[in-house]
Amino acid sequence: MLTKNQIKYITQLKQKKYRDLNKIFIAEGFKVIKELLNSNFKLEQIYTTQQLKFDVSSAFITEISDVELKKISLLTTPNECLALFKMKDVNPPSKIGLKVALDDVRDPGNLGTIIRLCDWFGITDLICSEETVDVYNPKVVQATMGSLTRVNVFYTDLPKYLRKYELPILGTFMDGENIYKQQLPNEGIIVMGNEANGISKEIEHLVTQKIAIPRFGALQQTESLNVATATAIILSEFKRNE
Repeated sequence: MLTKNQIKYITQLKQKKYRDLNKIFIAEGFKVIKELLNSNFKLEQIYTTQQLKFDVSSAFITEISDVELKKISLLTTPNECLALFKMKDVNPPSKIGLKVALDDVRDPGNLGTIIRLCDWFGITDLICSEETVDVYNPKVVQATMGSLTRVNVFYTDLPKYLRKYELPILGTFMDGENIYKQQLPNEGIIVMGNEANGISKEIEHLVTQKIAIPRFGALQQTESLNVATATAIILSEFKRNE
């Protein structure tokens, strides 16, 4: 059974300021929790409505009712279990290899999906601007489906970081060069922009190569691709040319 204070504490973690204050974040769903348990994230507590098999001490498991789970869950239909994990220290990105950078991506679903894509395509470092949605937002954690455990997500002053970067900086623009006809580098940073406004002018000036996914539709009227969809296509092309 949960006390009122426990419910208040957990629901507060849905807000970034309380996550940062306590260094704790929420994960929901059996698969996501299992992935986090098998990583270097440290478990704080699991709340579950069923006798699910978690390979942890019973001291870390609290059985609760469906009603209680609904009170602490962010999901419309709660996923039988919710867990609290401690945030981990983040390492600076490696200076070699291919990386993705996000310039003010705001949608939690997009960030979660991009983390999964980085995991799928072997991108170990995802560099985020300070304005990009928090990686520990419960919706982001849910959307990563466990890939958060295998991708180093690093927040920084992105323009400042890119000014010191010595490898190619590729930016995605509607007027960029056709990605299917370009010689793509094996190392560098691929910058993906904000859902509504694309890459900022400040970062555009730092880009060394502008690329684009061409439109093949007969009417050529589609304004843009979803940023996560575009990331998938671009990473696939980079890896195909390795």
